[in-house]
Amino acid sequence: MATTTASAKKVVMICGSPRPKGNTMQLLEECGKVLKAAGVDFEIISLAGKKINACLACYKCAEAKKCVQNDELNDIISKVRDAKGFIVGSPVYFGTARGDVMNMLQRIGMVNRATDKFLTGKVGGPIAVARRGGLTLTLSEMMMFFQISDMIVPGSSYWNMVIGRNPGDAMKDQEGVDTVRHFAENVANLVKKLD
Repeated sequence: MATTTASAKKVVMICGSPRPKGNTMQLLEECGKVLKAAGVDFEIISLAGKKINACLACYKCAEAKKCVQNDELNDIISKVRDAKGFIVGSPVYFGTARGDVMNMLQRIGMVNRATDKFLTGKVGGPIAVARRGGLTLTLSEMMMFFQISDMIVPGSSYWNMVIGRNPGDAMKDQEGVDTVRHFAENVANLVKKLD
């Protein structure tokens, strides 16, 4: 089993929303407050304005030791590789995670498997935000990436799902926000124990 070479107590969070100030970003900022209070560094990377292509199944990453597509994914991979934790937040579109979020996860997963399995032992998990439906499917869809990548996914007091449509609405879902905060606490506690 491969082990992570990450040394910093840091969590990289991906905001999969095209809205840079939307509900998903606000929830990840709440996670950031919890991580900071626990003494864990974090960085939020927004996919807003980025073009993340789908995996081509070319398998060239095995030889190149990175994805050979020329977009912004390798920068994200580098940051995830150096972190102890990885959280991905996505809004729900038509019952599932946004396409670029899944493009990102599938390509990170392919590079991980084709190279040094840098995701093994990292702590993290998904967060889903929706107006109403598709939350559990979206969480399940994203969770498959974390589990097949040999990562540690802590629980919380409920599933990491929050209800909200317009920016700011999700912060009114107190149970959802509390669940996400508790999840972030559990991520922080595990990250601090990894050394």
